[in-house]
Amino acid sequence: MNDTPAGAATLIWDALHSGGALEALPEGCRPRTRAEGYAIQAFVPGLAGQALVGWKLAATSLAGQHHIDVSGPLAGRILACAAHRTGATVSLRGNHMRVAEAEFGFVMARDLPPRSAVYSEAEVLAAVGAVVPVIEVPNSRFPDFVRAGEAQLLADLACAGQFAMGDDAGALWRDISFPEHPVQVHLLREGATVLERTGTGSAVLGDPRTALAWLVNELSALGITLEAGQLVSTGTCIEHLPIQAGDRIQADFGILGQVTVCLS
Repeated sequence: MNDTPAGAATLIWDALHSGGALEALPEGCRPRTRAEGYAIQAFVPGLAGQALVGWKLAATSLAGQHHIDVSGPLAGRILACAAHRTGATVSLRGNHMRVAEAEFGFVMARDLPPRSAVYSEAEVLAAVGAVVPVIEVPNSRFPDFVRAGEAQLLADLACAGQFAMGDDAGALWRDISFPEHPVQVHLLREGATVLERTGTGSAVLGDPRTALAWLVNELSALGITLEAGQLVSTGTCIEHLPIQAGDRIQADFGILGQVTVCLS
């Protein structure tokens, strides 16, 4: 069993669920390619008994790709147990990364099934129902995630952690310039702001809409439908924010709204 993708996925889920750690997947089931990493990842929701509520992108900047030594962006599944509303408290138990990220989240209004032709950005945006502000608290089951390698990180849900989502701001998103749209994040400790981060959508492959289209086409190539109602969290638009238990993170996306998460 441990020599199969399902066996590797079981080890990933067990570590995620228990807050444990993996030095590496066993040699017999360790993925060597992106395709093998995705194949392992695909087993995780079923093993976990968790609905798939969306997808995340990791390494959507050159700096992020260099940091974890990958060739390009990574796509990862978001499980129902990892999705929270704004104001939620999430645990850092077993979290080896200890950072927070502010991200643009796109909620799909209709399915985008696999096809041979590449989806254009316009086609993808026509299928979007809403944009919401998101804070991700990422995590990897590999404490030495910067050396785990691309294939293992894909097996590891592309470092998916916990996600807090703000409210739908309506159709306002269709009129903004995403590359220039500002995001401001405050880290509060014992009620006082101790650190701030600012960023724009340009940090996310130049434009979060570009990142969304990339994700759709990545899934299409894998034979996967991006489904209506699913969230796509497109990657951080700020420099990673160092965090610890007891912190409160507030992200302000201007007219797109705010999102908050507390850490325990």
